[in-house]
Amino acid sequence: MTAADLLRTKEYAMRGSGLEGRGVVVTGAGSGIGRATALQFALAGAEVLVADLDRAGAEGTVKEIEHDGGRAVRVVGDLSEQAVVDEVVATAVDVFGGLDVLVNNAGILDRMSALADTGDTEWERVVRINLTAPFLLTRAALPHMLAAGRGAIVFTAGAAGLRGSAAGAACTAAKHGIVGLVKSLAVMYRGQGIRANAIAPGATATGITYDVDARAHGPGVIGPGLVDSDRIAFPEEQAAALVFLASDAARHINGAVLPVDDGWCAV
Repeated sequence: MTAADLLRTKEYAMRGSGLEGRGVVVTGAGSGIGRATALQFALAGAEVLVADLDRAGAEGTVKEIEHDGGRAVRVVGDLSEQAVVDEVVATAVDVFGGLDVLVNNAGILDRMSALADTGDTEWERVVRINLTAPFLLTRAALPHMLAAGRGAIVFTAGAAGLRGSAAGAACTAAKHGIVGLVKSLAVMYRGQGIRANAIAPGATATGITYDVDARAHGPGVIGPGLVDSDRIAFPEEQAAALVFLASDAARHINGAVLPVDDGWCAV
């Protein structure tokens, strides 16, 4: 049994998680890290709302959860739009009876552009999806968590949230913004039962491709060191860290950003 196979097992997912019966929202859950995370929450006994822009991907994740005996629903749409955010939260509360865990995982890459080469369109799209959308969803979810007196919010920050050599200007700024949100949430709401943490994934086998101009200044500077690891992570390994931070096993962890990168950020 490989490490990825172990992380897909119900026995592993249930171990000390305290997630059984919890209402969970996972964004970007139609593929990659998000899908693996939704599946692990379901294996741990949670009820999962799958949110994604890709209808086919979201429906595929829901079907896989249901095939394994879990309960899931899906909401399809752009999470940087307030109407979609409101639908996600309202659906979770209505179907699950509450919202216990929010995983702000959805995100996109930039073109590795240096600041002088970053156009308005690239900047606005990357910041809107990577930073504004998690802000909107967290803001909408907080009143329900505060009313319940508990809640776990976990973000996917990425290595670009910890260093300046893992992405272009737009993604680096947005992911550093996520780290700031995590720390602000942890301070502001720690006395009200809310925890906020993040993971900072390194290179992971998600199928995402890089749309870059290799001749541009940004890719030329950071391209050779972009993946500085002996092994690419499985999505399930990133998912395991997200589920852990949302679980009761991490109930005293708040305001942390956990690198899951085979030591890349330690170099």
